[in-house]
This record gives sequence, C-alpha cells and structure tokens, in this order.
Amino acid sequence: MVTTSVNRSEEGEVMSAQAAVAPAFAEAPQVEPEFQLRECRGLALVVDDNPDITEMLAAVLRHAGYTVSAAHSAPDALNIALAKHFDVVVSDIAMPGMTGHELAQVLRAMPEYRSIPMVAVTGFDMYDDHDRSIEAGFDFHLSKPIDPVALTRAIYRIRH
Repeated sequence: MVTTSVNRSEEGEVMSAQAAVAPAFAEAPQVEPEFQLRECRGLALVVDDNPDITEMLAAVLRHAGYTVSAAHSAPDALNIALAKHFDVVVSDIAMPGMTGHELAQVLRAMPEYRSIPMVAVTGFDMYDDHDRSIEAGFDFHLSKPIDPVALTRAIYRIRH
C-alpha cells in the first residue's frame, strides 16, 4: 500500500510519501526435500553447439551423479552414442547441420535408446515447440536458461 500527500505552505509544496510493504514470506519458505539425486548414476550425453552451455549442463549432471560425455553437434553426438550406450541424453534443439529433433529421432530408432530419458533444452518456448520435441522423441522440453534443479528433477521423474 502506497500513500502520498502534498502539503502546501508559503514556502512552496512539500510532498511526502508513505509505503507499507508486505513481507515476501510470512514465514520461511518450505524447501522441498532433496530427491534422490545420487540414484541418477550412469552415463549421460550432453549436446549443445554452445561450449559454455555444454559445460554448464555437464556440470549439473556430474553433480547429480552422472559420468558425462559432451558433443558440440548432433552428428558428433550420434558418433559418440554409437560407440557406447548412454543412460540419458540432454540435447539442444537448434544446432547447425542436424537438429536435436533429428538426433532424437535417429536415437529413438535404435533399440538401445528407445526407453532412455531424453531431455530437450532450447531457447524456443512456444507451446508447439514443446509438442515438436515430444513428437521427435524427447521425454521433456526445458527452456533456456536452464534451471539445474528442473533438469535433474525432469530426469529423475522420467527414470522413476
């Protein structure tokens, strides 16, 4: 609630303001109990054409308990995925050459990648972008900037 008043006197106008601000929280917010991040063990493949984002995503997944391999293009990711089996794939969508959607479709066609968690991370956040990611084979669609908790929680939910 904000109130203002103007007082007039022979010296001129004097304006004063008064503000009442409600506290942000009546009590300390409840922190959700930490879910079992350490159950997220295994191999993770991170794909993004931006090296900084690749490293950030890799760090989040390492913290969650994964051993991480990274690629900066979908064709490189496909070659890595053919060489060893991953337990989760986190991929950007808009990459030059081959998109993340195309990568997801190719991986999902392989028996060893039909049921693993796959998460799309992208700057595209329209409703139909989400639908396209799911149709391509991703289980989850997250918008950049990525919230590390949202990413690990999405993978956990897919796996359990």
